[in-house]
Amino acid sequence: MRLLVAALDAELVAFPAEIPGFDRLVTGPGKLQATYALTRALDATRYDEVLVVGTAGAIDTLLDPEVYDIDAAIQHDVSDIDGVVGQHVSLPARVTLPADLIRRQAVTIATGDHFVDDAEAVASIRPLGARLVDMETYAYAWVAERFGVPIRVLKAVSDRAQDGAITDWRAAVAACSDQLWDVVQADYGV
Repeated sequence: MRLLVAALDAELVAFPAEIPGFDRLVTGPGKLQATYALTRALDATRYDEVLVVGTAGAIDTLLDPEVYDIDAAIQHDVSDIDGVVGQHVSLPARVTLPADLIRRQAVTIATGDHFVDDAEAVASIRPLGARLVDMETYAYAWVAERFGVPIRVLKAVSDRAQDGAITDWRAAVAACSDQLWDVVQADYGV
């Protein structure tokens, strides 16, 4: 059995309510809600795989608006006691996802608890090495690793993380859900 995870119901609008071989979990947005909900789910049931689907902002202008596998996650909104951005005082700077689950172009994502929607924020995140931004992936990957459950994260580009990105996201989320469902059907035969 696999666990299908999304932060928001809107990211699953194209998905049927029941998918054979999958349970479903909607966590709510942000790292804390993602950590709490996924921890409870993995503590209650043993899954063969966690499959996360959702939207992300592209901070790399060369990325096309399509679906990407995530190969690693970093946090862009933390710093250590020396002020090094991206370094947490007690968590790893980077969480790597299982390479054997990746089936398409893979990119690194930067996770933070705020919706990135301005050029200044993008400029400060780019040097960390990420090409996408979101609000949950680092938390999902960290929790799955703690439980020893393989995790795959698929992200559809919804916006360019610049001024007006939240408006772009609202307009694009349904189309992103369609893209994600197409990939899940093709990759998992459902």
